[in-house]
Amino acid sequence: MDLGIKSKIAMVAAGSKGLGLATAIALAKEGANVSICARGREGLDAAAAEIAKAAPSAKVAAVACNVTQPEQLRAWHDQTVKDLGAVDILVTNTGGPPAGTFSEIDETKWREGIDLTLMNVVRLCQAVIPAMRQRKWGRIVHITSLVAKQPVELLTISSTLRAGLSGLTKTLATQLAPDGITVNALLPGHVLTDRQRHLNEVRAQARGSTAELMQAEQIQHIPAGRFGKPEEIGEAIVFLCSERAAYITGVSLQVDGGVISSTF
Repeated sequence: MDLGIKSKIAMVAAGSKGLGLATAIALAKEGANVSICARGREGLDAAAAEIAKAAPSAKVAAVACNVTQPEQLRAWHDQTVKDLGAVDILVTNTGGPPAGTFSEIDETKWREGIDLTLMNVVRLCQAVIPAMRQRKWGRIVHITSLVAKQPVELLTISSTLRAGLSGLTKTLATQLAPDGITVNALLPGHVLTDRQRHLNEVRAQARGSTAELMQAEQIQHIPAGRFGKPEEIGEAIVFLCSERAAYITGVSLQVDGGVISSTF
């Protein structure tokens, strides 16, 4: 199936590892030119090399950027346009905000979480939407989390803000649909990434257990009987970015192995 995104320009946030890297590779394999960002130069260079190996014909830009800093987000966008061209596809993605129950979280952590998880998404959308509107074509996908629909006690900030991102997704989708721009959210379940390993360690510490036991216990609650693979998330995102998905917008798509119990 031709997904219709050959030579499209894609920005993928936090693209040096995990779900971001898997998404960047999947986009590049479909012929898109990809710009990734992350904080560390070494990780960025390694990721760019991995993308180039997987898709030798793709152009790859790798820009150091702290997504909590507005000026660095603008610099990433400007460098992408300079190196590759106007952005057709935006995939927002961040590490999760600080974990903890409500009583363990102070206002500083709330503000850090808002900048990390919400405001970078708002700022990146503000950067790319004007050019998308001019061309009457665009794809925006927000990588969020299953906690947008099924909150987790230990992930108070994330559960709050991810649900908010689903609201932003629906609102933007309605406003941008007349311009040929789709906006969707992708809600991963338990995928074995660095973030998942960190959360298992936090749970283990809280319960006086081990990360390995926490991981085994978690698998018991996944109907599919396993953790997801990063490439399974990336490939679902690529479809949402494709020409074939032009009539799908405003959706918070669960890719979770059946974990989310809600029907909505």
